[in-house]
Amino acid sequence: MTHLEKLTAIRNLMKQDGVAAYIIPSADPHISEYLPSFYKSIRFVSGFTGSVSTVVITQDFAGLWADSRYFVQAEEQLQNSGFELVKLKAQGVAEYIDWLDETLPEGSKIAFDEKTVSVLLGLQLEQQLAFKNIRFENKDYVGQIWNDRPQLPAKPAFLLADEVVGQSVQSKLAAIRASLKKQRVAYHLVSSLDDMAWIFNLRGQDVGYNPVVLSFALISENKATIYIDKDKLTANDLAKLAKQDISIAAYDDLAAVLQQLPVNSNILIDPKRNCYFMYKQVAKGVQKVLETNPSTYLKAIKNEVEIANTRKAMAKDGAAMTKFFKWIKENVGKVEITELSAAEVLKNFRAEQEGFVGESFNTIAGYKAHGALPHYAATPESDVEVKADGLFLVDSGGQYLYGTTDITRVIPMGNNTDEESTDYTLVLKAMIEGCKTRFPKGTCGYQIDAITRRPMWDYALNYGHGTGHGVGYYLNVHEGPHVFNASATPIAIELGTITSIEPGIYRIGKHGIRIENLVLTVKDESVKTNEFNEFYAFESLTLAPIDTTLVKKELLETSHINWLNQYHKKVYEKVSPLLNEDEQNFLKEMTRAI
Repeated sequence: MTHLEKLTAIRNLMKQDGVAAYIIPSADPHISEYLPSFYKSIRFVSGFTGSVSTVVITQDFAGLWADSRYFVQAEEQLQNSGFELVKLKAQGVAEYIDWLDETLPEGSKIAFDEKTVSVLLGLQLEQQLAFKNIRFENKDYVGQIWNDRPQLPAKPAFLLADEVVGQSVQSKLAAIRASLKKQRVAYHLVSSLDDMAWIFNLRGQDVGYNPVVLSFALISENKATIYIDKDKLTANDLAKLAKQDISIAAYDDLAAVLQQLPVNSNILIDPKRNCYFMYKQVAKGVQKVLETNPSTYLKAIKNEVEIANTRKAMAKDGAAMTKFFKWIKENVGKVEITELSAAEVLKNFRAEQEGFVGESFNTIAGYKAHGALPHYAATPESDVEVKADGLFLVDSGGQYLYGTTDITRVIPMGNNTDEESTDYTLVLKAMIEGCKTRFPKGTCGYQIDAITRRPMWDYALNYGHGTGHGVGYYLNVHEGPHVFNASATPIAIELGTITSIEPGIYRIGKHGIRIENLVLTVKDESVKTNEFNEFYAFESLTLAPIDTTLVKKELLETSHINWLNQYHKKVYEKVSPLLNEDEQNFLKEMTRAI
């Protein structure tokens, strides 16, 4: 079926049911960022491959709501599909609800698959459209027309040893139960796969790039049950869980259990990380407490074992990046290099490293104008040759058995313009500004976001994405609850959190520049606690050279130059022992003081 034929088929089903609008979010029952193929409904229906968007279909309009990261990509991929791009004014806002309010007559019927709508979104739809007497129905029209829909993944899962993660499952459950007791909550539903992985020291292969397993959990004061396809676990792992008083039940059994919860009890449900379907299964008479998963806060603060292992992963990753830089600089113009082939070479260099499991996300390898698309993903159709000219942006990361990495570097390929040099220097200056920031305990992410942007704001330059996101430990590359962006999220930056700092400049049709390091929040040992509060700082975890050939020193302050030189000294000390002599000499030149 063509995309137009799929659109027609959905509209026919809507007409049969008297449905005025059908909503397709990019989500699954776990409200995941990356989806199993079974739930890639927007890609199937429209052809759009971006990771975040929402489709709304009526009888006379089909729109795909996406933010600025995807404008160019969506306009290209939606051609002749029957779908139109609707540009979001604000990232992460469900602006299509206002459109439905303005478009639909009173008493209309809206349908969506409740398993792919978060509790937060489901309640928002109900509340914002209540005055128009809108009715809602649970319908999976995509499933009705997707004849060759992929099966849910059935790959093996496994438990990590306590010594690898630094904390036992029992101690994690004890911390969660302490939080539940404080909130006077009897039950806790966990749907988010990274929380499941963290709580139970569980890893798998069910979702691309994220080492997680399709599963749920129900936790109470004296019982914890995992709802999972138990065939994914070995007999030894099942026995290990049983010894820890953790029960196993079938993945599809959860709904019936929620329907049987005792009346007058209560249950904690994270409205952002649980689906509307499971929320509605909770028995009548059970109070729903809508709060963030306790594990989300606990998981963000890395313990000493996780931090030590992450440092090890960063050194390995830095060695792979150094080999990649050397390869591309020595081979460009001599052999054909494309965005896709370069990404594959980088993956192979990472695969040489001990403990490498896979990439932590789809590598963004954008040459020249493609680098101006923050979430560009090269395809065989868009793939271009990388030549000895312009800028090549590479945003990539690895999953290791002892950590997760995420790094962006821009490689000057040659014949670079003055504008490219200026932009490159200002992005570097902004990245350093964020990394070297000293801040008092209690500081929130939006404050770091503004500090990082300041060197670019001085030149009336800005970027449309956030400055940084939390990163998991051999887990999701995007992790909450803290975030460095302009939203006034009232979550303080805690000691032990790992976060990216990644400012950028994007000139559509020309080039894109983004430079990214991961940082660990540590105590600022250079300042003693005084009457002005305890101060924190960032330790740069990422260990990879930053190309300095385009740097305009006159645009940098002495503090930025000193930071860069000290950083490069550390990179050489930590990474060079993992390289051969030729690679060491190459790294020594790349990290030479400016």
